[in-house]
Amino acid sequence: MSSFVEVAGLVFVGFVAGAINTLAGGGSLLTLPILIFLGLPPNIANATNRIAILFQNIFTTAGFKSKGIVTFPFSIYLGVSALLGSILGAQIAVDIKGDIFNKILAIIMVLVVGLMVFKPNSKQFNLIERTSGKHLWISTILFFFVGVYGGFIQAGVGFIMLLILSSLNNISLVKSNAIKVTVVLIYTISAVIVFAYNDVINWKIGLILALGNASGGWLASRWSVNKGDGLIKKFLIVMVVLMAIKLWFF
Repeated sequence: MSSFVEVAGLVFVGFVAGAINTLAGGGSLLTLPILIFLGLPPNIANATNRIAILFQNIFTTAGFKSKGIVTFPFSIYLGVSALLGSILGAQIAVDIKGDIFNKILAIIMVLVVGLMVFKPNSKQFNLIERTSGKHLWISTILFFFVGVYGGFIQAGVGFIMLLILSSLNNISLVKSNAIKVTVVLIYTISAVIVFAYNDVINWKIGLILALGNASGGWLASRWSVNKGDGLIKKFLIVMVVLMAIKLWFF
């Protein structure tokens, strides 16, 4: 990458992807094709994208915290579990293609939409968060497998996290997003280490993309707190539908 237009375009794509990832998920379905278009082999594009994801979630976590959204220690428990899973997933991603995973994920996306559309509106007395006891253990186990998928390919992992956190743990979408970005931050560290060890990261392109992702994530995190669950739910449904179509047909 040498031209100013290419650099500016990559930063802009990163900005949009960072905002999408923060509000819902699926931003990597935008950045991965761009990285491949720039000439990176798919496995290197997949690994390079994690640099942008890492910086995005550093700034996004800070953005949520600046608005008073605190998720500790629950997000740490889930993050450590996902980190262990991501080591396995990233190692698989070094050599194996993910086409069949795309088909499976497309089906999961449709199920997510169905649950979100047809799930009855929660009453105020049902909004007690379930982050301890059996719900904590179940979430921790589920997030290990979330980490495996996230380490493998990343795209769409946010949707799965939001479904678990909102349905199983009864956590608002705003706070679920804050937990999501913290978990992704934690497990992306291990994924980057695995990819770096296998020398499949293009650091120059990854850092340029990271500039956009971090900016988009920071702004979207602060904005989403002000707008609340209603906007996030609408945005999430639209992104899930688009992602499912993209994964299944293209």
